[in-house]
Amino acid sequence: MPAEVLRIANSGVVWAIAVLIVLIALIQSLLYIRLAFKTADQVGFSRDLCVKGLRSGSISAIGPSIAVFIVMVGMMSVVGAPITWLRLSIIGAAPTELTAATVGSQAYGVEFGSSSYDLTALATSWWTMTINGVGWLLFVGLFTHKLEALRERVGGGDTKWLAILSGAASLGCFGFLNAGNIKTGIDQLSASAQIEGAGGPLYAAVGGLISMMILLKVAEKHTWLKEYTLGIAMLIGMAFAVVMV
Repeated sequence: MPAEVLRIANSGVVWAIAVLIVLIALIQSLLYIRLAFKTADQVGFSRDLCVKGLRSGSISAIGPSIAVFIVMVGMMSVVGAPITWLRLSIIGAAPTELTAATVGSQAYGVEFGSSSYDLTALATSWWTMTINGVGWLLFVGLFTHKLEALRERVGGGDTKWLAILSGAASLGCFGFLNAGNIKTGIDQLSASAQIEGAGGPLYAAVGGLISMMILLKVAEKHTWLKEYTLGIAMLIGMAFAVVMV
């Protein structure tokens, strides 16, 4: 990836914008906490229980934050530190943001983080992540009150069917994204000319898949592990690719 891309992605102007937006999100969080304490007083909920709940929630958030941090490190090396910090501070869904950035670069016609990933590809990834977040906000504001009726209509009240439907949609999305990496790896391995690092995307996808399956099985008994599975699987997949190539 051109050095000029990262230089602009990590520029002071981008950092200033990111700091401003993260501060707004922080202020909103503090206002929400204050409102929660105020409401607790109105309904007779003790202040001690509020503090205990806040402390418990803060500690519980450490685990998921580690998984987010692992994904964040990978994103920083491509889309820059400030925009990665910004997106994961206000959204927090690391897989979604990484997927959006990847889809943006692929829509432009280049691989995410490749040598062809230029400034236009970077801007496309940024816009894809931003537009993806805007969609969530608009949907919540306009359609949240209608979701229950839609859920009942689609699932007919069958929670098992709804779980299957949601799982199938997720598998379809991630399968589509991984298909590109698998095809790239196969094409590299079958190419007549020797390609440096050939098969890397394929090995990473296979290593991540196998490790994720194992981790999810282990997490059935050790539920605390569920929040870490994605980050660990990514690391194992990358390590497997490095070893194989």
